[in-house]
Amino acid sequence: MYRSIEFLSSRVPGGTRPDEECLLLVHVRKVVGQVRYRLCDHCEEGVITDVTLEERFRSTGLGTRALSHLRSRHPSVRWRSTLNLRATRDLLRRMSIPATGATGLCQHSGEPGLRLQKP
Repeated sequence: MYRSIEFLSSRVPGGTRPDEECLLLVHVRKVVGQVRYRLCDHCEEGVITDVTLEERFRSTGLGTRALSHLRSRHPSVRWRSTLNLRATRDLLRRMSIPATGATGLCQHSGEPGLRLQKP
């Protein structure tokens, strides 16, 4: 079951932020989890804002695999997270992704997680 998961990247439809992206975890044409994140191309930082998995996938290592997939898609990005729940905190600690403030501000601009294009 774990191996048959596909990863699909998408903008968050109807999301509250235009810069928010989503990695969908799909099993047999059904979304079974997602990782929401924001990227800043200017400072090469990424902020993970949400990780959700269906209950049956929570102890399978799928969260680790999903975050590893994000790292491989964006190899130059330094990742941080706004998450502070125990389950996600443990996952992020295992993956060496530090916590940041609730806003996830870009350090270079003071703007919340802007998706900027390099000049």
